[in-house]
Amino acid sequence: MHAPDGFINVPVSAAAGVVAAGAIAVGLRGARRELDERTAPLAGLVAAFIFAVQMLNFPVAAGTSGHLLGGALAAILVGPFTGILCVSVVLLMQAVLFADGGLTALGVNITDMAIVTTVVAYALFRGLVKVLPRTRRSVTAASFTAALVSVPASAVVFTLLYAIGGTADVSLGKVATAMVGVHVLIGIGEAVITALTVGAVIAVRPDLVHGARGLTRKLKLRVNGELVDAPDAPEPEPVPARSPRKVWITGLVTSLFLAGFVSFYASANPDGLEKVAGDHGIDEKAEEHAIAGSPLADYGVEDVDDARLSGGLAGAIGVGVTVVAGTGVFWAVRRRRTGDEAEAAASPTGTSV
Repeated sequence: MHAPDGFINVPVSAAAGVVAAGAIAVGLRGARRELDERTAPLAGLVAAFIFAVQMLNFPVAAGTSGHLLGGALAAILVGPFTGILCVSVVLLMQAVLFADGGLTALGVNITDMAIVTTVVAYALFRGLVKVLPRTRRSVTAASFTAALVSVPASAVVFTLLYAIGGTADVSLGKVATAMVGVHVLIGIGEAVITALTVGAVIAVRPDLVHGARGLTRKLKLRVNGELVDAPDAPEPEPVPARSPRKVWITGLVTSLFLAGFVSFYASANPDGLEKVAGDHGIDEKAEEHAIAGSPLADYGVEDVDDARLSGGLAGAIGVGVTVVAGTGVFWAVRRRRTGDEAEAAASPTGTSV
């Protein structure tokens, strides 16, 4: 759903840029409450993973493909404020390195793909978690539903931006019907990827999943007609958990494999926005990207003739740059742990990166 320059006029693009800048500023402040020395590197990994999976376009209808947007996944794994920053980092890397998504349209893309998906998904996710049984399966199910809804919500917002500042003379009704229709299908793929990823992380380190915190509820007993807290049971022997470092390494290797190898087999069909734009003549207003001649433009390495090698190298470079940039941002804004927290992390039952 990366909008190029020219789809939305300059005033609306500028306004979207202001909204995006404000949301990023709020995200930087909020991320300080969500991140610490342990989770900041994991947030950088989430950004890199989203970059990698966005390269894996999957077929959704005749001649149309879709890819992960990632807002729901990021919000559930690392928190809504950090989630906005994760997707924004990905979109920035794609725009300035790979000429994917216009530079003047960057505010539109961040508003549409980072802010809307994250806010909608996390709000729905929290609502579902409150009413569902407090189990890991409920978190996975809520993740699926939240991700599913976030994609057509993003399509609706793009349609609204188009209604205000669209540069092509195309019926709003046609655009809305086409955008929402195809992105409901894309949302199914988004939901599957999000649920599988959240479920996989919960299976090995539920404490690292922001949306899974506080799953346990204190047992209540009815005494003389009143509910009282049950006595604390003896704590079980600590079970060794996979360290955050191992999770980080596994995630990075997976991201490199997806972007560097699996992406070669992704669908070559246009994604939802590209398909709608082509069918309704909106793409005639698209402007050439300012860095269309970049050595990494279109996810290929310049002067590397082998398509498989060129795409694989570009994907690996993208993952590497994104994880470094993301981790740098998140490490800079993280919350510094107190002395007690640092001591607990250094204890035999604690964990550290």
